[in-house]
Amino acid sequence: MNSLRLASVVSLLGPFLALAIVAGGFAVADQMQERGGGFTSAYNVRQIAASTTVVAIAGLGMTVIILAGGIDLSAGTGLALASVVLASLLEHKWPLALALAAAIGAGGLCGFANGLIIAKGRIVPFIVTLGTMMVWLGIAKKIADNKTIHVNREYVPDWLQNLLSASESRAILGLPMGAWVAVAMSAVLAFVLTKTVFGRHVTAVGSNEAAARLSGLPVDRIKIAVYVLGGIFFGAAGLCLFSQLSIGDPTQGTGKELDVIAAVIIGGGSLAGGRASVAGTLAGAATMAVIRSGCTQLGLDNPIQDIALGLIIVVAVAVDQWRQRRAV
Repeated sequence: MNSLRLASVVSLLGPFLALAIVAGGFAVADQMQERGGGFTSAYNVRQIAASTTVVAIAGLGMTVIILAGGIDLSAGTGLALASVVLASLLEHKWPLALALAAAIGAGGLCGFANGLIIAKGRIVPFIVTLGTMMVWLGIAKKIADNKTIHVNREYVPDWLQNLLSASESRAILGLPMGAWVAVAMSAVLAFVLTKTVFGRHVTAVGSNEAAARLSGLPVDRIKIAVYVLGGIFFGAAGLCLFSQLSIGDPTQGTGKELDVIAAVIIGGGSLAGGRASVAGTLAGAATMAVIRSGCTQLGLDNPIQDIALGLIIVVAVAVDQWRQRRAV
């Protein structure tokens, strides 16, 4: 029992330990530079938190999906679609509340379509979402007339413009407002997944779908609900994406799905399903932001950042596979 408890603690704290090691390594390397100290400055910490937010919020949606044994490759174009919907409606002077609801609803609708096809069509999630990734991109381009929608800032409230601002005057307790939104959403999702019947059912489906069906669980409905919930989180991430520049760019989310999936995997999630952690996903998203910021502070170009992130993802997947073999 003690060994199982120790393994559980290590699994929970592992992503945070990795984050601490990566951050500490960059902090030391930065201090060794002639003009060091930029990495650990309060402004850079706020920048890292702001950079983490979009991937973290979308990662929460992916956490639920991966926990249920699924995957969503359309997450990036889905959140871009949400930002385009918001930009288009604000440009047409819709009330803010309706525009926000429509944008998040667009994400939920994308999730519903994915879930319905996967559950009722019995099609592999990878194939379905690979296809819908292009569908959402095409719809976003159609709405935006194949261009970037630039919204007049007078139509965008200050709080939305400054959601991811790294300015000290806009920060709340040292962090951008959007980072606290991500923390609040994480707390709610963690409660749902660990303390509710729905959360237990999601884990059961991801751990062993056949056994879940035999036990009488409504697996199809659970799958659809999971993708809808994931889509809502992607929609919320799209709002944060919009807030950065007050634009709706159909191509802005292309490739984001890789960052989102990577955050879950680095955070200890298993692509086989049945295991994913809300806290781990936050740590995974933060680790990726720290690596990018640290490389920038050290003057390392983008290819080096991509190589570093790729190697970390490979290691995380290798550790996951090792765990699965040990469990068998």
